[in-house]
Amino acid sequence: MEITAQHVWLMISAAMVLLMTPGLGLFYGGMTRAKAALNMIMMSFISAGIVGVVWVLWGYSMTTGDGVLGLFGNPFTSFGLQNLMGSPDLLKAGYSATFAIITVALISGAIADRAKFGAWALFVPVWITVIYCPLAYMIWGGGLMSAGGAVTEIFGQVIDFAGGAVVEISSGTAALVLAVIVGQRHGFAKDPNHRPHNLPFIMLGAAILWFGWFGFNGGAATSVEQAGLIWINTLVAPAAAMLSWLVTEKVRHGHPTSLGAASGVVAGLVAITPSCANISPVAAIGLGLVAGAACCVFVDLKYRFGLDDSLDVVGVHLGAGLIGTLSLGLIALPVNGQGGGLFYGGGVQQLIAQTAAVIITLLLSGVGTAVIARIINKTVGFRVSHEAETAGVDLSEHAETAYAFGEIGAGFNPLRHAAAHIPTAAAPAERHAKEDSFA
Repeated sequence: MEITAQHVWLMISAAMVLLMTPGLGLFYGGMTRAKAALNMIMMSFISAGIVGVVWVLWGYSMTTGDGVLGLFGNPFTSFGLQNLMGSPDLLKAGYSATFAIITVALISGAIADRAKFGAWALFVPVWITVIYCPLAYMIWGGGLMSAGGAVTEIFGQVIDFAGGAVVEISSGTAALVLAVIVGQRHGFAKDPNHRPHNLPFIMLGAAILWFGWFGFNGGAATSVEQAGLIWINTLVAPAAAMLSWLVTEKVRHGHPTSLGAASGVVAGLVAITPSCANISPVAAIGLGLVAGAACCVFVDLKYRFGLDDSLDVVGVHLGAGLIGTLSLGLIALPVNGQGGGLFYGGGVQQLIAQTAAVIITLLLSGVGTAVIARIINKTVGFRVSHEAETAGVDLSEHAETAYAFGEIGAGFNPLRHAAAHIPTAAAPAERHAKEDSFA
């Protein structure tokens, strides 16, 4: 079989989506304290390593093929992908793997600065197997919420083109549960050092995410007309969300910030994910405006409720995921003059289907994550010690630091006599003081 343009586009899209995970690592790494930046990036990288292996062995099988009660695919149908060799379906398997990778990586932002790396590495394969794979099968693989599924027969066909429920709501819900179980960082809402340490990293990470999202949303396009609509919507929704976030931030806090701009872009991308192929560009602008303003408010609620959602995973991904998924019940375009959202005369049927999908996703991810996290917490423990958290999880978990603050900015001048810079007994304490000032 000759390779076609669609095959090439799928490979490129898969590479773009895979790049989103290290981009997420930069985005999250910049939002943490300096002494936790490497750990945050590593949580994204290890997600790629673990899920890549799981996907080939049994993950892909669980999202497609013969199902078990419409809940998940048989993990042994394509175990190791042996029966896909010589088939173009290997491309589909590779593309879908990148979605699973970034979905679980998103959750890590809720427990920044305080989680054991080993506990996270244990959480990743279990969560992918128990939560993500069944959801992907139910909505995309022929399960309960797919065409002809039992839930679809009752409530109607859910629209989730690129993962509003499967990716965003599931990860946002898991982040909420995990943040509650792991608990607050020491000094949460009191320590002024709990602030982003590297805003350029955040902006760079957001840019990589935006770039990759064109493959995330557009990789499954089946026609040039559909691809064009997806591309424009993926451009304009985050653009509008960024603007509305900045305006909201200016009104509420007095200043539009670079962190707000980056967060607004991500909120818009999340919101357009389920509907990128099913709404008009004008509706995408409206969706972005709503998502950006709403999520700007949502992220501040963590302080009111005492939820240490460290990097705003709940406020952005769960919040915008809910907005984007449910909005299809209002603004989905009719297909061949049939159906569509309430605003297009389609009645409430689509809204009912979207609501059913949201409820099922919330329950599965919420309850499943709670069980997984509590078992891990009771056995190996999810949280580092107070001393390790204070020293920084980069040092305690990886024996590394992202920055050598004691070596830069210390006034060293190579033109001066070297003897003037011989370390003294006080040097270690001074070095740590400098590092702490950047924490």
